[in-house]
Amino acid sequence: MRRIFGGYDPCYAINVEEYFNRIDVQSSFHADIKGRNTNFTWELCNPAILRTYNYSVFSVLPIYTKLIKGGLKVWVYSGDADGRVPVIGTRYWIEALGLPVKSSWRTWYHDNQVGGRIVEYEGLTIVTIRGAGHLVPLYKPSEAVSLIHSFLSGKHLPTHP
Repeated sequence: MRRIFGGYDPCYAINVEEYFNRIDVQSSFHADIKGRNTNFTWELCNPAILRTYNYSVFSVLPIYTKLIKGGLKVWVYSGDADGRVPVIGTRYWIEALGLPVKSSWRTWYHDNQVGGRIVEYEGLTIVTIRGAGHLVPLYKPSEAVSLIHSFLSGKHLPTHP
């Protein structure tokens, strides 16, 4: 697969579909490839799922409350250019949890550039990634690795360039 380094690859959908429709890849995922319909192809987005999904949960807020009360470290990240799940929507539902603010909004840096913004609540942290869309690792892979490394290592994201 060809990859454009340092940014969004407009051909990612084509490349992903081609990759996941390879027999060796499906076999490695233990997908049912024996006797499968030869007209079937894996698609990046399948609208049939949206028509058949049963939206039975009114809110996931109680789940977050339970995770936080259980002492788990919870980070929520969002690209600040995400048109599907905008940062403002994420802020609304997190503020609905009523958590006390531990440290207010501040800038974090990656490679001497603004990486985004971060705010910490008691039990939950929100991180935005500057210039990233809905698929943060696709739009900003280096920043995404930095974010995940910070979360897993328990180290703070850098707040100075």
